[in-house]
Amino acid sequence: MVAQGKCTECTQIEAAIDAIIEQKGPEPTSLIEILHAVQQELGFLPQSVQEYIAEKLNMPAGTVEGVVSFYTFFTTVPRGRHVIKVCQGTACYVRGGKRVLEAVVKHCGCGVGQTSEDRRFSVDIVRCLGACGLSPIMTVDDDIYERVKPTKIADILGKYD
Repeated sequence: MVAQGKCTECTQIEAAIDAIIEQKGPEPTSLIEILHAVQQELGFLPQSVQEYIAEKLNMPAGTVEGVVSFYTFFTTVPRGRHVIKVCQGTACYVRGGKRVLEAVVKHCGCGVGQTSEDRRFSVDIVRCLGACGLSPIMTVDDDIYERVKPTKIADILGKYD
């Protein structure tokens, strides 16, 4: 984090990370569990946090960065309070998934892989949600919406503060 004259927030973040590492075990084999828990606590995994975890686990920072960049669950930028995933798999795409995505992007005011200015929504695409017969499909957090119409996006997203 910051070498000397650490800010109070930095010290608190490091203490939280230390507690997670102690709980999960300070072993390199615990890396993914640690990253999950830290992201749950902070909301994202900035470079400085990755470096701190690497130092605590006595491993190269590049190894941690490689894991974070490999798994799509991890993010290095702040995410919205609600994550929208719009399926763009073949069935969803053919049945209007592209128009659903366009409506979501327009409503949120941000692109795919981005977060709205008010940090209310983050927008992602996925290649399959496993419900092709109900396409097009989208999720908001853990809620699943099937046979989505672009005209219903405002109503759907209006449910989320």
